[in-house]
Amino acid sequence: MRTIVIAAARRRRVPLLITVDVLAWLAAMYIATALRLETAFMSSDADLTDSRNQVPLLGVVMVAAVAAVVHVAIAWIVRLHQGRSALGSFEEIFVLASVLAVAGVAATAYNALIDTPHVPRSTPVVATFIALFFCAWPRGLWRVLVAQPRVGRRDATSVPVLIVGAGEGGRQLVQSMQRDPRRHWHPVGFVDDDRRKKHFRYRGLSVLGTINQLGPAAARAGADTVIVAIPSADAKVIGRINNLALEADLNIKVLPSINEMFSAISVSSVRDLEPEDLLGRHQIKTDLEAISHTLTGKRILVTGAGGSIGSELCRQIVRFDPATLVMLDRDESALHSLLLSIHGRADLEGSNVVLADIRDAERMHDVFSTHQPQVVFHAAALKHLNMLEGHAAEAVKTNVIGTLNLLQAAQAFEVERFVNISTDKSADPINVLGYTKRIAEGLTAAYADTPTGVFLSVRFGNVLGTNGSVLRTFAAQIEAGGPVTVTDPEVTRYFMTVDEAVQLVIQAAAIGRDGEALVLDMGEPISIASVAQQMIDQSREPIDIVFTGLKPGEKLHEVLFGTDEHDVRPVHPLVSHVAVPPVSKQEALAIVLDGQNKTTVDAVTAISLRMSADERENVAP
Repeated sequence: MRTIVIAAARRRRVPLLITVDVLAWLAAMYIATALRLETAFMSSDADLTDSRNQVPLLGVVMVAAVAAVVHVAIAWIVRLHQGRSALGSFEEIFVLASVLAVAGVAATAYNALIDTPHVPRSTPVVATFIALFFCAWPRGLWRVLVAQPRVGRRDATSVPVLIVGAGEGGRQLVQSMQRDPRRHWHPVGFVDDDRRKKHFRYRGLSVLGTINQLGPAAARAGADTVIVAIPSADAKVIGRINNLALEADLNIKVLPSINEMFSAISVSSVRDLEPEDLLGRHQIKTDLEAISHTLTGKRILVTGAGGSIGSELCRQIVRFDPATLVMLDRDESALHSLLLSIHGRADLEGSNVVLADIRDAERMHDVFSTHQPQVVFHAAALKHLNMLEGHAAEAVKTNVIGTLNLLQAAQAFEVERFVNISTDKSADPINVLGYTKRIAEGLTAAYADTPTGVFLSVRFGNVLGTNGSVLRTFAAQIEAGGPVTVTDPEVTRYFMTVDEAVQLVIQAAAIGRDGEALVLDMGEPISIASVAQQMIDQSREPIDIVFTGLKPGEKLHEVLFGTDEHDVRPVHPLVSHVAVPPVSKQEALAIVLDGQNKTTVDAVTAISLRMSADERENVAP
């Protein structure tokens, strides 16, 4: 029966709301007049025979009719009754109050301008406020009793969940869960550390305690899963909540971080907790105005566009509305996947998709001639440290000669800004990857002396979730039942998610100056052994860790700055600026000797070591 009545009311929404509003004006005008005249309606001592104390019903009806007609007319224009806003929502009440105000002014003016006012002149003003109550109260009642789902409703298959965080994120999530027709999740309450929310209630759910009381609160509410609904939470907060959930034997889910959120929070936003959440969630504040000035309306080229860094660069650059975004890679499958992730379809025939190898100088010249890029992000590189130790010549061809080819083309076609993506391995390098990327930084710095464009490098450490990431290795080993292999119990690394790293790369591109290497703040170095143990704990499987020893070219602790470099942050709190000694084209070409790996390594090492503070010299490219 209730369902039938609700359905009928929804079908007749417009006439019902008009009727409510008209009756509200009549009642409000009568009550306001009675209050003004202090009639018998209001006082038992009033003289009923005194006409001055009697409500002029005809006058009340006349003035109320004027107000009601104006009200309905304005409401029709702004679609108040037709569902412009959700019934009983703040947006609807605001529009309703505005319509009432206009109608009240009209009624007041009409009553004041006629020769003999129908009601006291102040009555329509008072009636407007009374009418607001009579109009808003039924709408609010509908919202409470009908629009909001009953908390007690729960399907047999619904999973009872406790929401961590009663802020905006938690409220949006609860609203989405209660409206979800599949009813997969059944929210039973919140936990929150904000003392002001101790007695907070939302859509029938209350705050059951603080985050430290997560386990007992979940037990009382009958929840076996918790969802962290704090998009702004960093890795430290997520780790604390995860530990509490593990202690209470609760499953844990999270909402993506603010940096990952591209739309409103909903049920579909909920995902499993990932290692990246425990290691790399930082709150990145970027200067959108500076970034927009660098990217919006520009012709932009990204090399290595199909890789982990390059693809995320492309996805984030698109949001700044460039004139064109040219995506270059030598891997056609990677380009196909990139286009799918950006557009939902793969138009590989498009002119902005370029299949090419940066080792080919002539091809790079043709690409720059065709597309005339104004901004270049150079993310193409060979980066697997252990493999490059045995294939140094290949590292040189891509990381050094490939970079040189791009720099020459950028200079020839007067690129405004060239950003070379580098690595922390280039700070005091001891391996082929570090040496080649150090030389690439030097080549980029050398082109800073040219009259056109800004040439700079951006340096950061291990990026979580990329191809070859240690987390993927650990996940595969855990999936196989172990053991998990770690080189050394003391080894540490810097970590950042690919999304956060790319945000800072784009920020650095906007603020970087000629010849600099900009070093991104990666937070504190993290123990690899602790990461492995954390992932094992998350799997809840008895898996051992085996230490294998450091491999050739590996450091026990990575550094972001060389021994002759200093941490100076003149513009952005998460971006350091360091000077890079230039390397000439002749020096770079000299390392391609006879193609023998050992000879190549020695040559790369020699040039890299020459880039020291006491041997700096300006070398024209």
